[in-house]
Amino acid sequence: MRRRRLLLGSLAAAAPLQRARAQAAWPGKPVRFVVPFAPGGGTDTVSRLICDHLSRTFGQSFVVDNKGGAGGNIGTVEIAKSAPDGYTIGLISVASHTLNPMLYSRLPYDPDRDIVAISRVALLANLLGVTKSLPANNVAELIALCRKEPGKYSFASSGPGTSLHLSGELFKAMAGVDIIHVPYKGAGPAYNDLIAGTVHMMFANMPSMLGQVRGGKVKGLGVTSAERSKAAPDIPAIAETIPGYVATSWYGIGCPAGTPEPIVARLEAAIGEALQSPDIQKRWQDDLGLDMPPPGRAGFREFVEADRKAWAPAVKASGVKLD
Repeated sequence: MRRRRLLLGSLAAAAPLQRARAQAAWPGKPVRFVVPFAPGGGTDTVSRLICDHLSRTFGQSFVVDNKGGAGGNIGTVEIAKSAPDGYTIGLISVASHTLNPMLYSRLPYDPDRDIVAISRVALLANLLGVTKSLPANNVAELIALCRKEPGKYSFASSGPGTSLHLSGELFKAMAGVDIIHVPYKGAGPAYNDLIAGTVHMMFANMPSMLGQVRGGKVKGLGVTSAERSKAAPDIPAIAETIPGYVATSWYGIGCPAGTPEPIVARLEAAIGEALQSPDIQKRWQDDLGLDMPPPGRAGFREFVEADRKAWAPAVKASGVKLD
């Protein structure tokens, strides 16, 4: 009996050491990076750039896994409910932490308890783009066109309740126009119809819409930030025509609650290093129209609380409730 107690005691003493060794060896295999949206949008672009840096930092692949649907809930649940071993992390955003808690009476995850918010990685405006055949070259002309023929024109989004959808609903309310919302399963298919003229306009994240505008495929009429974007200073802020109009977004990285602190700390440090790299800084500001937030976990909870207050008027104006 005494030998058995000694053996059990030895095993119990060895367990923390074994866990520490496993954490020190992390990552010993590819890490899955869940993106809760379909390929083709700004979330996808940013995630792949960050994963490329993390892969080089850790000498192990960080593989993007797009899990779109239900306004980002499907992919966010994948992050929240995965094993907390450091091998599943993913993109969190204004959708997962700000909008969906206000839009859904019951969420399949708790953003504040089920996910560790490791760092914000980007702050961004949305950009209003219109199909090239639309006879409007600025926001004032667009409003006049929509008021002249209520219900004739439509705006696309990557899904109900997304920041893209709510940017449009806030625009409708503040401009006093009647335009029809056409939801898509991701930004990619929405762009195809916008370029073809099947839908007339779309509010989309700067990283993806700015490329379409610069490529001459659509016309960029206005950004949803309070002021013009440094990446596209020639495009006015919508607030220049509709005073007080603001609808901004953010991206971050999170992991399942319970992920060992040493792993979270290593990820936090590596993400901070990636954001300070000259190539990421150039891509963010010059190419994608993103602003760089303070990295890391510090201040995240306070940021989300303020963001929820800022978006509450848009959610109320939309009248949207998703279940």
